[in-house]
Amino acid sequence: MKKNLLAIALIGLMTGCSYLDVVPDNVATVDYAFRLRSQAEKYLFTCYSYLPSDASWNANPALLSGDEIWFFYPTTEAFYGTPPSNWEVARGNQNVVNPYLDYMSGTNGGKPLFQAIRDCNTFLANIGKVPDMQEEEKTRWISEVTFLKAYYHWFLVRMYGPMPIIDENLPISAGVGEVDIYRQPVDSCFNFITRLIDKSLPGLPDQIEDRISELGRIDKSIALALKARILTTFASPLFNGNTEYSNFKDNRGVVLFNTVADPSRWQYAADACKQAIDFSLSQGHELYHFNPLVNTYKIGPEIKLQMDLRNAICDKWNAELIWGASNSMVGSLQQYAQPYTDPSVSITNGATRPYGEYAPTMKIAELFYTKNGVPIEEDKTWDYGGRYGLKVANDANKLFIQSGYTTAALNFDREPRFYADMGFDGGIWYGQGKYDESSTWHVEGKSGQYSGVRGGGEYSITGYYVKKLVNFLNVLQTNGMYAIQSYPWPIIRLADLYLYYAEALNEAGSKAEALEWINKVRDRAGLPTVEQSWTQFAKHPTDYQSKEGLRKIIHQERLIEMAFEGGRYWDLVRWKEATSVMSGPVLGWDVKQTEAAYYYKPLVLFGKTFKSRDYLWPVKEQNTIVNNNLVQNPGW
Repeated sequence: MKKNLLAIALIGLMTGCSYLDVVPDNVATVDYAFRLRSQAEKYLFTCYSYLPSDASWNANPALLSGDEIWFFYPTTEAFYGTPPSNWEVARGNQNVVNPYLDYMSGTNGGKPLFQAIRDCNTFLANIGKVPDMQEEEKTRWISEVTFLKAYYHWFLVRMYGPMPIIDENLPISAGVGEVDIYRQPVDSCFNFITRLIDKSLPGLPDQIEDRISELGRIDKSIALALKARILTTFASPLFNGNTEYSNFKDNRGVVLFNTVADPSRWQYAADACKQAIDFSLSQGHELYHFNPLVNTYKIGPEIKLQMDLRNAICDKWNAELIWGASNSMVGSLQQYAQPYTDPSVSITNGATRPYGEYAPTMKIAELFYTKNGVPIEEDKTWDYGGRYGLKVANDANKLFIQSGYTTAALNFDREPRFYADMGFDGGIWYGQGKYDESSTWHVEGKSGQYSGVRGGGEYSITGYYVKKLVNFLNVLQTNGMYAIQSYPWPIIRLADLYLYYAEALNEAGSKAEALEWINKVRDRAGLPTVEQSWTQFAKHPTDYQSKEGLRKIIHQERLIEMAFEGGRYWDLVRWKEATSVMSGPVLGWDVKQTEAAYYYKPLVLFGKTFKSRDYLWPVKEQNTIVNNNLVQNPGW
């Protein structure tokens, strides 16, 4: 019988609880867990239980560690008392002594993923002993746990780079030399992970049939989509020919990063993306379009388009969603994203109420295209230099900005995703109890107004809000309680795959086909094709005709389409663009002002720096001291 000594090997990293903790920790423990199907099923769900809580800002490394969302500082007036852990990373306070979101040790918001891998290995080694199961069901469970084992390795590699590969647990007889394990080169890690996913595929169901009790469990579409994401990351500059890590070696002298780029990886990524897309489409996945069963909502094409975009995220288990995190429903996060929109409701302390604190930075507001489908600095018809000036909305803008309201020129003549994803002072906020577009809520965010600065830190520090994450059916009730319609966090959706595919095709030399897939996403967003937009409106109309120019366009398209879903941080890191893009001043409007002329002045909230060391998360210092073979990441 094998017994886990990985806790020794990884210096006490396994600190979380699992199902096995309910019985004595000895050989009989494993026998007990696999003596009946009902007990083995509990162990199966233990393996699932380590999936990160992606809808939690304190647990998802990508939500607050970058430059997408900001808060006020200091936080002593805030209701939560201390800032979220990964926002400390964004503020440059990550450390090696007690790292934030430590997914190796399972501390400071992280889960113990090496313990997860241990439990997966234990399951795989023992599931064959269960007597009262059909072989078909055993095969499915084995495939699910094989996938989870791959996913936990992948999560660690994406954060930390080269990682130990734990293909099986060490026997109790293992000596000291065996438990002082080494990190493996990143190429070996990626190859191991993709092999595991391939191994899992034959036994996974094509789709989840029992949608009442099994949604969120792994099916074939999920596995293929994750493989596409992994291979696209493997082909990207951080992991493909990264010369900055040429001296990153272990104490044996083994180089842990390849330093010579392999262009063929992009074709492998493209092939994986196409396989994932084709299979997902065959199982009924499609880009989301809002289609209510009855004509309940009095809306025209503009608001309908916004619902296409918002509900691709918020409509629970819709057809675009390939992998939804059933373990991490988006509930409280919606409170933090939702500003006050109804001045007639009195809010009392203790009520489940909107906070409006989850504030996009001005950089994100400026990221979205103009209504012509090109970047604001690129559109020859849009006044980029005057974007901070004031304009008054008229009836032509009434579905986007409250008629007669004065707001920044930056908020006018933007693409549909800007109005679907972002709330702002004067901006229309459809839903939340008002479903007739002729009478909607709007935000009033200046100091003294109902959406503006209030005590307890319950306000947007930048003047912008994340409408994208808020279900339009949520309602602030007359008693002050905010009724929330939760939904699973979108880990992967079909538009995500389309943009991965476009990126991989362009890098592999297939520009024309890449344009086809990016244009599918743009079409759903109500935009012309890349070719049409750049030819007619761009200052550099031929940019899309070169690989380099199209790369820049695809990158921005991806950052826009996937905004606020946890993708921006990882994309900028894998592209090796984070040091330039995520450094510089964090800007917002001067939200403590009462008049538009003073409110609409960009205010520096923080001077942010993303250093070269930040591309990889630090390994806890104590772990590297106890196990000298577990070398630290560069710069830490």
